[in-house]
Amino acid sequence: QVQLVESGGGLVQPGGSLRLSCAASGSIFRINDMGWYRQAPGRERELVATITPGGSTKYADCAKGRFTISRDNAKKTVYLQLNSLKTEDTAVYSCNAYIGYETYWGQGTQVTVSS
Repeated sequence: QVQLVESGGGLVQPGGSLRLSCAASGSIFRINDMGWYRQAPGRERELVATITPGGSTKYADCAKGRFTISRDNAKKTVYLQLNSLKTEDTAVYSCNAYIGYETYWGQGTQVTVSS
């Protein structure tokens, strides 16, 4: 059984930084694309960034220039570096991974940006 577990969320002041991690475990031969999404209260879940096994990345407009997605294939882990955080970045951040023919999701980690 595949599991994704996020960590690294928390409370941070505007302008601050956080680094989120998402580790995959279980019977995994190869992880294809991985990504980060977020959902703010009262809003739909939105894509933040994705990364291929080779390291090619794509970012949503909300993330460009401030967030960086990366991965360590050996550790089966994807990261999201959040810089210059704004109050509107407050949301539950979830990772996903495309493994085999299935998409798996983590449980999410709360990021709150507030002074």
